[in-house]
Amino acid sequence: MNDALASSEDRKRVSEKNTSLFDFYGKPRFSKALPLSLQHLLAMIAGVITPPIIVAGVVGASIEEKLLLIQIAVLASGVCTVFHLYGVWKFGARLPAIFGVGFAYVPTLVAVGAQYGIEGILGAQLIGGMTMVIVGYFIQYIRHLFPPVVAGTVVLVIGLSLYDIAIRYMAGSGNVNAPNFGDPINWVVAVVTLLTVLIAAQFGKGVVKLSAIIVGIVVGYLLSLALGMVSFDSVSNASWVAIPKVMPFEMEFHAAAIASMVVICIINSVQTIGDLSATTVGGMNRELKTRELTGGLLGNGLTTTLSSFFGALPTSTFSQNVGIVAMTKVISRYVLALAGIMMILAGLSPKFGAIMTTIPYPVLGGATITVFGMITMTGIQLLVKDEMSARNMTIVGLALALSLGIASVPSAIEQFPAVLRDLIGGAPIVVAAITAFTLNIALPNKSLTDEAKEREAIAKADAEAAKADSDK
Repeated sequence: MNDALASSEDRKRVSEKNTSLFDFYGKPRFSKALPLSLQHLLAMIAGVITPPIIVAGVVGASIEEKLLLIQIAVLASGVCTVFHLYGVWKFGARLPAIFGVGFAYVPTLVAVGAQYGIEGILGAQLIGGMTMVIVGYFIQYIRHLFPPVVAGTVVLVIGLSLYDIAIRYMAGSGNVNAPNFGDPINWVVAVVTLLTVLIAAQFGKGVVKLSAIIVGIVVGYLLSLALGMVSFDSVSNASWVAIPKVMPFEMEFHAAAIASMVVICIINSVQTIGDLSATTVGGMNRELKTRELTGGLLGNGLTTTLSSFFGALPTSTFSQNVGIVAMTKVISRYVLALAGIMMILAGLSPKFGAIMTTIPYPVLGGATITVFGMITMTGIQLLVKDEMSARNMTIVGLALALSLGIASVPSAIEQFPAVLRDLIGGAPIVVAAITAFTLNIALPNKSLTDEAKEREAIAKADAEAAKADSDK
């Protein structure tokens, strides 16, 4: 009933003239929205192109296949984002969130790709996407299994697990073995970018304050140009237009690959719950609605399924963009739609996409580390919505300990079966989600009041026993 009433109110607001940046249906001036859209685009572009680059290396793809995987990943991310912003029937979150090819799947994609190639990945992805649709359909009946203590734990671990990515970027590359990794000049560029973001966010006004991240990226990029750190080789070699084809790769179906992909797709659904919850809590100051959650999961499953036919890897929410929404409070659908359209253009024009990839890693790291910190704080915001009883603290504490502990000591699970090792060893979020979900079901749900009564009863019993002993 409440969701139906909200839908009626939403339709009324759409019909009204609205130019606010801080309303989902607001449509600000193009000049005001563009820098904010670029901020979202630049925050996620490296995350979109990195998974296909990694997968291409694992499966031994040719240069042409590698460029195709990158191009279609960018295009799919743009289409997926716009699709979720506006929705079709019951599909689509209709929230200020960026969707696209994400990091969460990389460990599983690497494991499957090494054994079965890109064909095995896409075949397993097709089944995994269908599984996500099923989860989305039934989520309204099982949503109570994902309270803030579970979703908040997942978001918190997402934020914490992104820190090493930001630090590696600041040091010069996503690969610690890359040439000049850790070079002081990389840190100079990263720190200048970070300081620019902080100054713009804390002391800037108007658009400058809201576009703090892109201001930092511009300053860092100009400094990188002056230091000779920017290469335009990829731009000169890229073609202007390239139209995607249906089934550029064949699909193969292998039981082990499908099982791995189904599991990671289910886990990613939990991440989606966490990210969408973080979006509404951090950016809109309210809880996630059932229709938004259902639409987000159904839509993500649908886009993951359809993407497999075009050679695009699985899609998910982008946590760094959730952080931007939480930090700026800019939730205008128009702003994020512009970012989606620019991604579509980048996907259709490899030349445009190549320009985006010229941004040095230190610039991206310096600009996004504050965003990752915001994701962590949003996770904490979600957690404190539930009372911090001994039960809930046990769930959060154990999930953090196991997920981050295993991630920091990967050799601890070397004797596990390969599929299980690749599943839980590469992404702390998997362990955190499984642990939090299981403990939330298994542990009795006692409130702080119940715990206080138990302590009072124990204290009373101890006092009576002590009195009895003294009477003797």
